Amino acid sequence: MYRIIELFSLTNTLRLIALFVVISSLQGCTAMIRAHEEEQLIPRYLEEYIVQNEFAVAKGEDVIGRLRYMNLEKGDTLPDIARHFSLGLNGVSAANPGVDIWVPEAGKRIMLPLSFVLPDAPRKGIVINLATMRLFEFKGNSETLEVLTFPAGVGTEERPTPTGQMRVDRKVTRPTWYVPASIAKDHLKKGDPLPAAVLPGPQNPLGEYALYLSAPSYLIHGTNKPASVGLRASNGCIRLYPESVKKLYENTPVKTPVSIVNQPYLLGQSDGVVYMEVHASTEKSDAAEFDKVYAKLKAIEKESGRTLDWSKVKNVLAEARGIPVPIFEIRQGNGKGVAEPIEVKHPGKLYGSPEIPELKTDAWSVLAAAVRDEVDALRLTAIVNHQGPHIPARVIAENGNYSVVAGPFSDIREARDAIKRLKIDLELDGKLIEPIKRERGGEKL
Repeated sequence: MYRIIELFSLTNTLRLIALFVVISSLQGCTAMIRAHEEEQLIPRYLEEYIVQNEFAVAKGEDVIGRLRYMNLEKGDTLPDIARHFSLGLNGVSAANPGVDIWVPEAGKRIMLPLSFVLPDAPRKGIVINLATMRLFEFKGNSETLEVLTFPAGVGTEERPTPTGQMRVDRKVTRPTWYVPASIAKDHLKKGDPLPAAVLPGPQNPLGEYALYLSAPSYLIHGTNKPASVGLRASNGCIRLYPESVKKLYENTPVKTPVSIVNQPYLLGQSDGVVYMEVHASTEKSDAAEFDKVYAKLKAIEKESGRTLDWSKVKNVLAEARGIPVPIFEIRQGNGKGVAEPIEVKHPGKLYGSPEIPELKTDAWSVLAAAVRDEVDALRLTAIVNHQGPHIPARVIAENGNYSVVAGPFSDIREARDAIKRLKIDLELDGKLIEPIKRERGGEKL
């Protein structure tokens, strides 16, 4: 249940960026004013340690975590930021409309959406919300409830992840991927024939750990393409970061119930405040989900005897930033109120960011592309670097032109394999760069 040809083609990436630009433009001046107000309200202190995956859930509470802000540095990409803070690319991008995914502006303050409204589902076992692309695993009972949560990659619109009730049937370390006939057929059409089975290793799309579900052919598994976590990029399986699936695997017994829902509109309470979290979605079930939330909002009005600020609700729906937004205080003057976002220090090194080895002239390399604009070259280089398995690349500037060069590769076979993957995944026509042999005493080595 995996697509090696990811949604990371240059065309699809540009479409994704264009979508965020459209969303940003729709927000207009309201978003600019809101961003200015947020910047003025950010507490001016730093926090070193951030809780990312494990939270205690107080009785009657539905919101976990806390929003953070951080200043970007040169060379950052949103996929690297997302992985370091155990977020999905969709979450970071939606929370920061208009920010370039691959070449964001250094010094810009971005929001880290590290607060989540829990899905409206029984808090038992694993619950996966496809709309938010996030997995929650509940432990304990209503008195001492804990939740483990991770971002997830889910199925594409063509091959969506099914909703419903399932369970974990079995668990496997270093699984072999038996290629489904439908996926093999798709790859063959693109000139990328696949073997009947892919053994454990860097080419295996299932990663190191897999939890097989009772729904036939569906898994929760790792990935060799971590930058795809937080996207609709799989053939229906649930995909987690390698470090996330390891932790889930260790904490999840066989027969654990799994509930998969699709809830783009979420309501939750925390410290006497009602929060609303909205995610952009194109699912046909959205109308029914919205009706449920609307009914809950009207019930809150009736029970409290006060009128909701419906203009605030409308703004949350229009922006769809995927973050919990306070919309109503249940009993005025009671509770702790809204927890303001905290500014955090930029890590010295982002966990999981691609390592770029030094380019060696005596090793094989590949010219992936040549462009005239530096930002375009940097963007394309970042996209190449985030392919999986990793293709190292860097920008080489010369006489006002910018070359994206991939490598080094240990031999011509690896270099040719990279050329093939660049063509299939990104529609780039790479060219071999032969090693420059060193000379000693006038003799070529």
